[in-house]
Amino acid sequence: MIRYHLEIDDLHTHHFRVTLTLPHPAPLQRLSLPVWIPGSYLVREFSRHLSGLQAHQGRRAVALTQLDKCTWQAECSGRTALTVSWRVYAFDNSVRCAWLDTQRGFFNGTGVFLRAEGREADEHRLTLGALPAGWEAATGLPQVAPGEYGAPDYEALVDHPVELGTFWRGTFTACGVAHEFVVAGALPGFDGARLLADTQRLCEAQIRFWHGGPDGTAPPPFERYVFLLNAVDDGYGGLEH
Repeated sequence: MIRYHLEIDDLHTHHFRVTLTLPHPAPLQRLSLPVWIPGSYLVREFSRHLSGLQAHQGRRAVALTQLDKCTWQAECSGRTALTVSWRVYAFDNSVRCAWLDTQRGFFNGTGVFLRAEGREADEHRLTLGALPAGWEAATGLPQVAPGEYGAPDYEALVDHPVELGTFWRGTFTACGVAHEFVVAGALPGFDGARLLADTQRLCEAQIRFWHGGPDGTAPPPFERYVFLLNAVDDGYGGLEH
């Protein structure tokens, strides 16, 4: 099982710290960051936000060689787990990458999680470090333990963005499926009940159209769905996950 631990490194300089633990690495283990993200159809240079990469096997430092703009190679010895850590500069308030300040945190996996090449099909786990007082986490990833989330492979891991902070959240059921709506930056007069009611109607119509079958009884191909909305004064955009 491949494990990632993400924690807040510094709120004021907008940095996360990520640690990857990879059991049984290859002698020359390649690690790379995608230049893509689900739902956005352009090349994205996420690796420019990474810094301070370090690698170890136990107490032994492991040499890292950068092969291109987004790929590194670790010179491993034996089958001891490889541990790699790095910092991520998170100051992109769009839907594509990562954000962190004293009010809110957010990230997409393709911008923060180096993938272990050749091991993408392994089970992946994500744990979140301690959050500031009052903050919560919201994501579509299944929670397997307090602060820990599971994914069957790398693609599933990075297909679920994570929201951190003191946000509004509400739930509803559409065609028997649990849905959650999370809103960052909701103002005091925000009408959450209306948002849930309107979104429920839209979801039910979409589920019945695409997955309902002739009699409208076929279940949709998911067990839970989460909407993440960042309400801003001036901005737009969205990603389909």
